[in-house]
Amino acid sequence: MHFRQIAPPFHLQEYVRYFWTLESYGDDVGPATLGPLADGCPGFIVQPVDKGVFKDEFGNKMAPVFLYGQTITRTALFLTGKFCTAGICFHPDALKSLFGFDAHEFADSCFGMSVWSRRRTNSLEEQLLNAATTQEQISILTIFLSNEVKRNEARPDPVTQQAVTTIIQSKGQITLRDIQKHFNLSERSLERKFNQYIGITPKVFSTVCRFQASLRQLRNNDYSNLSDVAFDNGFSDQSHFIRIFKQFAGFSPFQYQKQARETASTPSLL
Repeated sequence: MHFRQIAPPFHLQEYVRYFWTLESYGDDVGPATLGPLADGCPGFIVQPVDKGVFKDEFGNKMAPVFLYGQTITRTALFLTGKFCTAGICFHPDALKSLFGFDAHEFADSCFGMSVWSRRRTNSLEEQLLNAATTQEQISILTIFLSNEVKRNEARPDPVTQQAVTTIIQSKGQITLRDIQKHFNLSERSLERKFNQYIGITPKVFSTVCRFQASLRQLRNNDYSNLSDVAFDNGFSDQSHFIRIFKQFAGFSPFQYQKQARETASTPSLL
């Protein structure tokens, strides 16, 4: 498998972390796994059915073009056949700040193109599925998002963005009390902003950040034993770390290490 990350143009950098493509090599026909998806970011995926099929963990076929929100439970997507996939990793607040959606409505869910107006999305989906290459799909998505920015009536919320950045920089280990004090917000006001713009509470978002930090540590083999990973990432003990890891990944840290070679994991939020 070949994963490629593509930087967005400057005018989209406030909304898009990166575009990405994932393609099989030669006679490599999978199956391949994309996940775990709990990375603090919503996303968008294009997978033409003649170039591979996405299925969820229950074996249900996914739509060829779909948008997904924050992932907070075990979620992975499975690719069969030769595949040629393109996607977008948005910034955590993009569903609200770019599209005007209430992000909590998308938590742990994915949606087809009908979430936008039918006239606009029929054309977009047709263009994406008829594109000859993933690079052409990225170009089509860039134009679509650029037009969304121009017609955008929603705007990023500076306080939410700064709070998200602060949590990410602390790897999820700053206390929510400190966040509230720094931004002069009540607990309820902070939660309201996060539910609306991010789709999950600040507490859950912090836990996702700590999970992602632990993933990176495991990938880099930067530890002597599992209790080191738990301690370094702010978990109360090893059993707490394993429980949270299973919640987001669907398997234990030991199983993750074994499966990592076979899993197409996109770069983490941290």
